[in-house]
Amino acid sequence: MKWEEVRNLFPNQFVLVTILDSHIEGEKKIVDEVAPIRPIANEDANKEFFNVSPGNIVYHTSNEKFIIHIRKDPLMRVRWGS
Repeated sequence: MKWEEVRNLFPNQFVLVTILDSHIEGEKKIVDEVAPIRPIANEDANKEFFNVSPGNIVYHTSNEKFIIHIRKDPLMRVRWGS
């Protein structure tokens, strides 16, 4: 299902989806096709976001496009003190 279709089915809410198809443009993953699983209540979105199964993601339908920003080095070591 295209993201625009999901936005029409679940307007202005968080949705748990499985990413079926995507492509990379620079440092962005553009999601082309998803399978919606279920809507998520606003108060549960943060908990669901951090507890999703691999391949799934929570995203808000207020976003016109489904874009995931890719972080090249998500972990950075910092040494404090001397």
